[in-house]
Amino acid sequence: MSKEHPPEPLDFFIWTVGDVGMWLEEINLGSYCQIFKENGVNGEYLEGMSMFTTEQILRFIRRCHMKWGDFITLCKELRRIKVACLKGEQKVRRPWWAPPCLSVFFVKVAKRNRQSRVVSLKLEP
Repeated sequence: MSKEHPPEPLDFFIWTVGDVGMWLEEINLGSYCQIFKENGVNGEYLEGMSMFTTEQILRFIRRCHMKWGDFITLCKELRRIKVACLKGEQKVRRPWWAPPCLSVFFVKVAKRNRQSRVVSLKLEP
């Protein structure tokens, strides 16, 4: 995604490493951009963090040299994004790489995909 448009919160599961870096800047955790990039933390990785065991969380914090308070902030912001998804607060938009002629098709598929993800988010502990 381009620098002019910050990543859409509802699309966080398809964020690139660059999108994650822009989001970290937005939530005042920009000091971790480089280390997240080096570790390949993308949207899919962020989405999977909710399933981490305690050992995996500690390993992630060590690997990224995160402070506990910053990790808690990261988790709260991820939770905020998931709640926005459940409430349907974000609109679906065409990704930068999709040709305009496919906009209608993409939006329909994306909405269907989001509905299935909402169901999975409701099942998370």
